[in-house]
Amino acid sequence: MLILSVNLGIAQAPKIINIEHSDFVDRNEIEMPGAILLTGNVKVNHDGVVLTCNKAYLFQGENYLKAFGNVQIVQGDTLFLNSKYAEYSGNSKKAFATGNPVMSSPDATLQTDTINFDRNVQEVYYNSKGTIVNKENTLESKSGRYYVAEKKFKFLTAVTVTNPKCVIKSNHLDYYSNSGHSYLFGPSTITSKTDYIYTEKGFYDTKRNLAHFLRKSYIRYDDRLIEGDSLYYDRNKDFASATRNVKITDSINRGIVKGHYAEIYKQKDSMFVTKRAVAINFVENDSVYIHGKRLMVTGKEGDRIIRAFNNVRFFKTDMSGKCDSIHSSSRTALTKLIGNPILWNGESQITGDIMHLIGDNNTKKLDSLKVLNNTFIISKDTLGTGYNQVKGLNLYGKFKEGKLHDVDVIKNTEVVYYMRNDANELIGINKNVSSKINLILENNGIETITFFNQVDGDIFPETELPENARKLRGMNWRGEEKIKSKDDIFTKEENEENDKLVQEGKDDNAKENVPMKIRKETLDYDKKKPATKPVKTSKAKK
Repeated sequence: MLILSVNLGIAQAPKIINIEHSDFVDRNEIEMPGAILLTGNVKVNHDGVVLTCNKAYLFQGENYLKAFGNVQIVQGDTLFLNSKYAEYSGNSKKAFATGNPVMSSPDATLQTDTINFDRNVQEVYYNSKGTIVNKENTLESKSGRYYVAEKKFKFLTAVTVTNPKCVIKSNHLDYYSNSGHSYLFGPSTITSKTDYIYTEKGFYDTKRNLAHFLRKSYIRYDDRLIEGDSLYYDRNKDFASATRNVKITDSINRGIVKGHYAEIYKQKDSMFVTKRAVAINFVENDSVYIHGKRLMVTGKEGDRIIRAFNNVRFFKTDMSGKCDSIHSSSRTALTKLIGNPILWNGESQITGDIMHLIGDNNTKKLDSLKVLNNTFIISKDTLGTGYNQVKGLNLYGKFKEGKLHDVDVIKNTEVVYYMRNDANELIGINKNVSSKINLILENNGIETITFFNQVDGDIFPETELPENARKLRGMNWRGEEKIKSKDDIFTKEENEENDKLVQEGKDDNAKENVPMKIRKETLDYDKKKPATKPVKTSKAKK
């Protein structure tokens, strides 16, 4: 045991600084007591580190060296430290250099006022403004630390990374000089000629120009703001993807797109959104919500097209509807409801084979509605259990102040209508056929009905018209499907999936080290009900 402790004591004793060469060796007890003066081509070695200089004082008792003029400290082929002056302790294995010090490695070069090097932990650190050059990247900070083995810089105060593509600013950044990878913590920005990025936790590959951001992150283009819990960005392709809490704001076209997952192609002016996807467009001081399993938005300002696919639902304060898909063009101001379209305008249900909503690009308002083939309008009688019905081939409607106001139904029209007076008393049931019908709507209800050409029918007392004669052929009331609020554009299954994804997001955020992975999102909506009033009718021949 005694021998073992002695051997351990010897192994742990600090190595002395060895003099390998000096043109002159002298002592000057007056100028520097206890020191050996080395001058001319000085070279010393300590535990694998080689120091060269023009002049040095070696304190053998303290195992300490002061070096002057053309000082260079070399550790293998991984670290080179040049300066006008340096000090080195063989006992503590620590050095500091000043006088235009420059630290270089195979990957990077550091310049600052004073550089400290702790060989025990293989760390270089500085506490004054420093500049690091790593190939195309230039880093500036007020303080920093370099981990030699990992080839990693760590900055905790006011760091800026500049390369030909962008400028990165942060108060906490980890940078790997061999790979060019940057890890951002806390409020950080990335700015280029074409975009601006903000994040509070992110990764950026400065060589490949690829990035991944978490926590309060967004990307701002000229006219779009992309937000999400997790953002991926490829600057070379101008491609971005976002997951959970995705929100894409189009400031020029006054629209917002939300969803669980989105892909944005800047060069193609297009985006793809899925999983609880919804497009929100602002029209006439109101918002139109369009939801489908998939949304695609393509084209530049003035020629933008919105496509929604699979079980599409939409909602506006006084109007809502469903169809298989939607195609909406800003250039033609035409919105096509494709595949089994159904529209609810106020309390009226409108169906047909083909349905188009047409806008006015000058006023930016809804102008007209066109329904082709098998037009059917149904609304519940205000007080009774019956249904008012209008049937015909085609429908042409005009909007007034954003509401459907003047409607013509043409060719082979049929009507069943419950007529009431101002006291809401049932006068009779009007059932007839004609070649054309005009409806004037007020407050989302029918104000007047006018029949044109070949009018055939009558007003029947309620007791004289049997139940089976009060419904036109093909009548199908679907009131239980009506979308009454923007919450209703999502199905029960989609809401359940969303709740699950939101909980997963909360669980992820509760972890200390949140993995950079795909996120999901949740949305929120409200509702508003339209008003109705009693109806007056008229009967005329043209």
